[in-house]
Amino acid sequence: MRLAKDLLLTLCFLSLMGLIALKLRQDETERLGGAFRVVDGDSLELGGRKLRLRSIDAPELSQTCLRAGAAWPCGVEARDALESLMTADGVVCSGGRQDKYRRLLVECVAGREDVNAAMVRSGMALAFGGYRAEEGEAQQARRGVWAGEFERPSDWRKGHRHAMADEQEHGGSFLARFFDLP
Repeated sequence: MRLAKDLLLTLCFLSLMGLIALKLRQDETERLGGAFRVVDGDSLELGGRKLRLRSIDAPELSQTCLRAGAAWPCGVEARDALESLMTADGVVCSGGRQDKYRRLLVECVAGREDVNAAMVRSGMALAFGGYRAEEGEAQQARRGVWAGEFERPSDWRKGHRHAMADEQEHGGSFLARFFDLP
């Protein structure tokens, strides 16, 4: 009986140590600054390295939405909105995990403004596992895509895979998309 208790205690201790090691590894955060290149409404490049804004999903570049019954280039406007936020002095992006396409998942800050939250608050990106309050605010104020009709970017990608050169940079399983898992 004592041997079983000792074995169980040892197993619990080793499990706890493993969880602590995993958490420490996940907390290794990189801080990046410099001249970011905006790819679309939720993707950046820095020195050839691909980055994706964590917990948001913006319309694709070629995606259009409807506002007052007329089509408007919501994908292009999402990219332009992100570009205007990323041109501020001192933009810093940080992240420690990659998605399944090996893009670093980042949160960006321009001055004191959370860029990811600003994109969702402006209605130019949707909440994707975070930023629910900002999405509610954009919806209520009918900002960006919420001013009319639109197809969720994830649904739009599914219907336009044949036309998208970057199809492989989005998607994944429901759980992977919800939790931004690789």
